[in-house]
Amino acid sequence: MRPKGYDYDTHSRLAGPLTEPSGSAYRVQYTKLLSSEPHRIRAVLLMTLAPLLTGLLLVYLVWPTHWVEREGGARWLVGLDVTMLVAIGLIELFMVVNVASIAHATMVARDPVPVTPQQGTRVAFLTTYVPGKEPLSMVRATLEGAVKVTHTGPLDVWLLDEGDDDRAKALCEELGVRHFTRHGVPEWNRDKGVHKTRTKHGNYNAWIAMHGGAYDYFASVDTDHVPLPEFLERMMGYFRDPDVAFVVGPQVYGNYTAPVTKAAESQQFLFHALIQRAGNRYRAPMFVGTNNVVRIAAVKQIGGLYDSITEDMATGFELHRHKNPRTGHHWQSVYTPDVLAVGEGPASWTDFFTQQMRWSRGTYETLFKQYWRAPFSMPPGRLFSYTLMLVYYPMTAVNWLLGILSCVLFLCFGASGTQVSASVWLMLYSDAAALQVGLYLWNRRHNVSPHEPEGSGGLAGMGMSALSAPIYLRSLAAALVRRPSRFVVTPKGGGASPDRLLTFRIHLFWAAVLTASLVASFALGHTHAAMRTWAVLALVISLAPVAVWAATRTRARGAARSVVPTVLVTEPTEAEAGAEVGAEAEVEVGAEAGGGDEAGEAGEAVEHAPALAGSTGAAVSSSSTGGS
Repeated sequence: MRPKGYDYDTHSRLAGPLTEPSGSAYRVQYTKLLSSEPHRIRAVLLMTLAPLLTGLLLVYLVWPTHWVEREGGARWLVGLDVTMLVAIGLIELFMVVNVASIAHATMVARDPVPVTPQQGTRVAFLTTYVPGKEPLSMVRATLEGAVKVTHTGPLDVWLLDEGDDDRAKALCEELGVRHFTRHGVPEWNRDKGVHKTRTKHGNYNAWIAMHGGAYDYFASVDTDHVPLPEFLERMMGYFRDPDVAFVVGPQVYGNYTAPVTKAAESQQFLFHALIQRAGNRYRAPMFVGTNNVVRIAAVKQIGGLYDSITEDMATGFELHRHKNPRTGHHWQSVYTPDVLAVGEGPASWTDFFTQQMRWSRGTYETLFKQYWRAPFSMPPGRLFSYTLMLVYYPMTAVNWLLGILSCVLFLCFGASGTQVSASVWLMLYSDAAALQVGLYLWNRRHNVSPHEPEGSGGLAGMGMSALSAPIYLRSLAAALVRRPSRFVVTPKGGGASPDRLLTFRIHLFWAAVLTASLVASFALGHTHAAMRTWAVLALVISLAPVAVWAATRTRARGAARSVVPTVLVTEPTEAEAGAEVGAEAEVEVGAEAGGGDEAGEAGEAVEHAPALAGSTGAAVSSSSTGGS
């Protein structure tokens, strides 16, 4: 259910009032976010100077006259110097790309002009259910919301039940909802492909094969999302444009209570408030599976929802590569900032790491398996937009690895890539960092979340981006060695997976590497205040989630001891039982998300002079402002 006390009504109309389309050949119209900015010149200067100054810092650090030269030095040490110089250059280059991406998105972001829906369209409203992993009480809330959705044509609500559960059937009969299951049908439960068993896309594709022909569109929400009554009213109008394949809205977390949940929603700020709006410029925002409406004919054309651990992004990518056979134009999509469904976010570190692991792994799969086709089938502007979105995870992952590598090379071996004037570096770095943070804070005015307090700086989200970098690196390593990935249902309905010390295995690994490097620097006399400072910063980032978990656990135990115990024993509710099963299902993925050998994003660049240390901190800052 939607929590009380938040202004969902206003946030469900962020795109503006509904209008009547004009003319016989309707095309989606847009308004630029900058058009309503009273100080546009000031804003454009900020967006221009931020990437330019970051680029100037890059050029200054890698300028040939600043390279370290060792007269008579050992070859291996010279080799380490070169390695460190390359790492510095890549770190700064990625930072430039990141800042330029945010500046570009700020300049081109736009919202669609809402129009009234065409009457008489046949719509199926879908959500899924996995018995034993999702409490039926949560499914009830979602279905109760769905049956209240208004539409000007035929509308059926469907529950896609993976287990053919008798209680789910009874609930559907009670609410007047139609029930579908692929349980026990071999052709709809295969080891791979569009009908892959135990996957969301396999469930949807089975329904499309059986019932898709009876409808023009399907609307869908995740099982933990409750749609607002105006869900279709605010989305369906854009389908008057015959080339629109799907419409998506932002993802917000109604369980806005746990610290992890609050920070996780804040982390998504730039993607839902800015990056998706920039996608409107190229008529190609990313497909988000949490809440959307899809033209069934378009999905059928590409063979169904794509077989991927992140089927939504992969499916959207394929749709944007193909053309509408009726018009000859490429399929388009629309992102509306209207909050039209309220869901649940990760409430524990285990679930958050699992989520980030899955999202990043899906992005890598798209890059490795699909992206190479895009230059031959996707318009240049759209390809540019997708490229900026897709490179975020790998850049963040590699940046963390390079930053840690630079720290180790200096602290343990005394290697140095470049030597620059500390005063010039400090001037360039501080100015570039200030502009990056200023750009981030300026964009906070476009936040779509009804939960985050007005005027908040989003520091928690920036921190979560930095903390996620080791997870992205772990995921990238798994993708490179082609370790199989599998879809896992995230615990829902208030049942978060339990956090354990092993949850943080990845972060603790990097904390051990950094600690050993710092100890070695004292033993070997490799002293440089700036380098040690950035190594400590990376160490703090590695240990931060562990510290937050330990503090939360200690407070919870203290609160439990202060409660007077009761002797009343009750059976667990159905929701609690379902949550327990869901939590068990997540243990394996959660443990993987917490273990391994990857690196995060805090201590990015190190060098003999303060210049390198500065590039580390700037990279940390930039990572928190460039999510996808």
